Amino acid sequence: MAQTGFGRRYFKAFVSGFFVAVPVTVTVLDRLAYVARVEGASMQPSLNPDGESSPDVVLLNRWSVRNYQVQRGDIVSVLSPKDPQQKIIKRVIGIEGDFIKTLGYKNRYVRVPDGHLWIEGDHHGHSFDSNTFGAVSLGLVHGRASHIIWPPSRWQRIKPSVSPERRPLLNWDGATEDGYDD
Repeated sequence: MAQTGFGRRYFKAFVSGFFVAVPVTVTVLDRLAYVARVEGASMQPSLNPDGESSPDVVLLNRWSVRNYQVQRGDIVSVLSPKDPQQKIIKRVIGIEGDFIKTLGYKNRYVRVPDGHLWIEGDHHGHSFDSNTFGAVSLGLVHGRASHIIWPPSRWQRIKPSVSPERRPLLNWDGATEDGYDD
């Protein structure tokens, strides 16, 4: 009879722990960070350099974008403007006020509107990005990729960077992309 009470006590402890752990986990994933598998070639070579044979898994930091503090060079997860059920991952090329030289968009040069970002995949021509649909509202940003966590051979922190040929031409306040006045 003592065995039955012992097992019941552990079962109750497990159930009560489960009902505490699930809401805490959901809150952490909703507010702080979560992991996502990066599919496709649009972010090569930064992400998925080996293609679909071993897709990268990244840590998406939701906390860092809660106040829409996104900078040029960040890799962000965004709700797709064409399909809100899909999330896309792209690099921030321009922030509000930047003048961008586009790659095939309907206008050759674009000023990024207030409250928007210009995002592009690193593999130009293989990316569904702002060159297709224009600037993206900051409200669609879902998280910032901070680390590659899989495969283990690629563990690393993701540092913001924009290639020199994709940097903004000018920011609306009159400064060049490096922050210095001409």
